[in-house]
Amino acid sequence: MTEPAFVEANGRRLAHITHPGHAPHVVFLAGFSSDMEGSKALALEAHCVARGLGFTRFDYSGHGRSSGDFEEGTVGAWVEDAIAVVEQATSGPLLLVGSSMGGWMMLLVARARPERVQAMVGIAPAPDFTEDLIWNVATSAQKAALIDQGVHYEPSEYSEEPTPITLRLIEDGRHHLVFRDPLAISCPMHLIHGQKDPDVPWETSLRLAAHVATDDVTIELIKDGEHRLSRETDIARILRAVDRLADPDAP
Repeated sequence: MTEPAFVEANGRRLAHITHPGHAPHVVFLAGFSSDMEGSKALALEAHCVARGLGFTRFDYSGHGRSSGDFEEGTVGAWVEDAIAVVEQATSGPLLLVGSSMGGWMMLLVARARPERVQAMVGIAPAPDFTEDLIWNVATSAQKAALIDQGVHYEPSEYSEEPTPITLRLIEDGRHHLVFRDPLAISCPMHLIHGQKDPDVPWETSLRLAAHVATDDVTIELIKDGEHRLSRETDIARILRAVDRLADPDAP
């Protein structure tokens, strides 16, 4: 396992692995409770290094090899983490690749640093998931547990341990919603979504494409694709999208 470097963000120590290269610098933003060691991050790293593109993968606080407690994490803190890594570990134009929650993170980074973001690839993007996919669909018992105890433990298909969902996460998320107001993002965007995704409805990508300011949006729907989109064929689609946006003048 490659040893990471670290940057600081408001007292949090953030692990990242960065490779120098030509622009645009590709940054992979992982999903909720995921880390930078996933198959998509590693495949993208190998691809970018082989092409000579700059590349960074990192762990949000409370994830992977970064400091912090996952249950203490919030959308706002994780956006601060992403911006800190971008500012301290990269330079020049960026191509952001966001998976699931990372798709929300990439939009927030682009909104905060529009002068640097050249293009984006969303992989089953999940903007506003704390409100639309957790709070708005929670049962009365789940909402009561969140309000009374501050946390609800949700069984996970991806881990033997349940995922903690905190009231802090949901309340903070309301300060970072992107679907409630105009989203002035003007760079090209490529969205890839599986139509058998059990976690984030594929219609979310259609909604996002209609919501952003740019008209340069490509939507790629995979009829048999599920949420992770980690099969070889799925990863090949992601890499092709990155290549197209990294070099839009290529034949």
